[in-house]
Amino acid sequence: MYDFVKHNAVLWLIPAFIVSSLAVGLPYWQIPYAKVSLPNTLFGPGLLLVGIVAIAVRAFGKAHFLLAFLIVGAAVPAAVLVRVAVETTQDPTSHNLWPIEIVIAGMVGLACSLLGTLIGSIPALLSKKTSRA
Repeated sequence: MYDFVKHNAVLWLIPAFIVSSLAVGLPYWQIPYAKVSLPNTLFGPGLLLVGIVAIAVRAFGKAHFLLAFLIVGAAVPAAVLVRVAVETTQDPTSHNLWPIEIVIAGMVGLACSLLGTLIGSIPALLSKKTSRA
C-alpha cells in the first residue's frame, strides 16, 4: 500500500485540488446560466493552471502518477458540480442534463491533468535513466 503521507503527496494533492477547482470555478461561476456552453465555457486560464498544477504535483510533490492524474483532474468536474448543486437548489428545473455536464467537465479536466502529469513525470524518468548509466 502506498504511504502517501510519508512522501508528502497529501501536502501537494489537497491544495492542488483546491487551487485547480477555484481556478476553473471562479470564472465559470460568474457566467450566467443561459450563456454556459460546455466544454467551451471551461476553456481558459483555469484549465492551463490545472495542467501546471498537475506538473508540479508530479514533479515536486512526488505523488504517484495515477493519484496526481485523478485528483487534479477531478477538480474540474467538482467545480461544475458545485454550480449544479447551488443552482438546482434555487431552481430545481435547471441543469436537467447535469450528468452530461459532469462527464464533459470530467473529460476536459482529465485531459488537462493527463498532459500535466505526463510532463511532470519527465524529471523522474530522466533521473532513472541517468542512475542506470
